[in-house]
Amino acid sequence: MKIAVFSTHTYDKTFLDEANQREPAPFDLIYQEAGLSLQTVAFAQGCDAICVFVNDVVNAPVLEALHGLGVKGVFLRCAGFNNVDIDAAQKLGLLVARVPAYAPEAVAEHTIALILTLNRHTHRAYNRVREGNFMLSGLLGMTLQGKTVGIIGTGKIGLAVAKILNGFGCRLLGFDPTPSPEFTAIGEMADLDSLLARSHIVTLHCPLSEHNRHMINSKKLGLMKPGAMLINTSRGALVDTRAVILALKSRHLGSLGIDVYEEESGLFFHDRSSDIIDDDVFQRLMTFPNVLVTGHQGFFTTEALREIADVTFENFNCLANGRSCPNAVLKA
Repeated sequence: MKIAVFSTHTYDKTFLDEANQREPAPFDLIYQEAGLSLQTVAFAQGCDAICVFVNDVVNAPVLEALHGLGVKGVFLRCAGFNNVDIDAAQKLGLLVARVPAYAPEAVAEHTIALILTLNRHTHRAYNRVREGNFMLSGLLGMTLQGKTVGIIGTGKIGLAVAKILNGFGCRLLGFDPTPSPEFTAIGEMADLDSLLARSHIVTLHCPLSEHNRHMINSKKLGLMKPGAMLINTSRGALVDTRAVILALKSRHLGSLGIDVYEEESGLFFHDRSSDIIDDDVFQRLMTFPNVLVTGHQGFFTTEALREIADVTFENFNCLANGRSCPNAVLKA
């Protein structure tokens, strides 16, 4: 089976090739550095399936073009599938499969890294010391023990975050349409407004859907404690970035840590250091000293990449052998 792998970086090839070498009959992987879009869909010519990542465009026109080329499967190297038009795929009879959960501890640990860095200003302290400035002014943080942390989404990643913060001695509030029994053993479930009003730190760990886009908007930000911290390592569009900028300007929001951004597709996973970045909203966000942005690296550990590759190949084999796929977003 021939598979076009879009948005390929060196690390993708390393772990996918490693997994492919363990296959009795290895797949023919065609690596493409380009992301999938209507302009690049022709790269899938002659392929039985494609493999994509979080910012690839897999909308109805792209899916129709893929179907016209004879593609039978769309495989995601991630858990989220908000970039795929599921209805269109269903109508075309395409198998769409994902990696539903991979090393949730990796994203959870990155979340904690953002919290600790913002709270104790270690990123600023590092730069100061390298310049010979050992002053402590402006680096004052708070002790996390006893502080209330609101966790929006208590699935595997949210639960992993909760367990770590429980070890810090934090009080935990959770919001989730489907409460987790494991979470309620160490924290308290609350409605969203109550969670926002009571938390010193709010962290997002939920998938993006049409129902929760901009769930953190100006109204919800207004409910948060003055000086509270907001963390997002899930999907950028959960947060209204323009509303966040206003909350930062007014000093109501104390700090922001994000590993995702609503318009990240033209920025993240690329070296733009020699370019002029013309995203004015992102550039304004970067002017705040109390904002920390990382480029969607929360998943980026050896263990997570190996698990992503292994599960992706399990999904490949389902299509190749005509088996039902347990990780299918919809069944072909």
